[in-house]
Amino acid sequence: MFSKACEYGIKASIFIAEQSLKSNKVGQVAIAKAISSPEAFTAKTLQILTKHGIISSERGPHGGFFFSELQLNSTLLSHIVEVIDGTNLYKGCGLGLDCCNENAPCPVHHQFKQIRDDLRNMLETTLIVDLAIGLKSGLAFLKR
Repeated sequence: MFSKACEYGIKASIFIAEQSLKSNKVGQVAIAKAISSPEAFTAKTLQILTKHGIISSERGPHGGFFFSELQLNSTLLSHIVEVIDGTNLYKGCGLGLDCCNENAPCPVHHQFKQIRDDLRNMLETTLIVDLAIGLKSGLAFLKR
């Protein structure tokens, strides 16, 4: 459903948010290790998230990646998905057909449209901070 880059972006954001709740900044090596992602791939994903203002970063001995208070309380899963994968997730045909639309639906069009709408609603109403709190409480995890 999501690209690998987007999956890593979501996992990294949740991990960074969890650390931000403890007032910690975290480096890209620690992030890559925590989410089981290749370091170079993690660095590129973090660069995208930082460029779009989803996460913040500071250089130096006490630097690292973090969420500001405002970012922590306003960043939705949809923000991450849109900057990494775009919005095509909400538009495509469930069978991958080019000609599928409301006027000429494929056999699964109406069921898949509902799934896409539900997914969009979930992404647009889920805050990263809520996922980080679930991680912190042990109700969720980033890797096995």
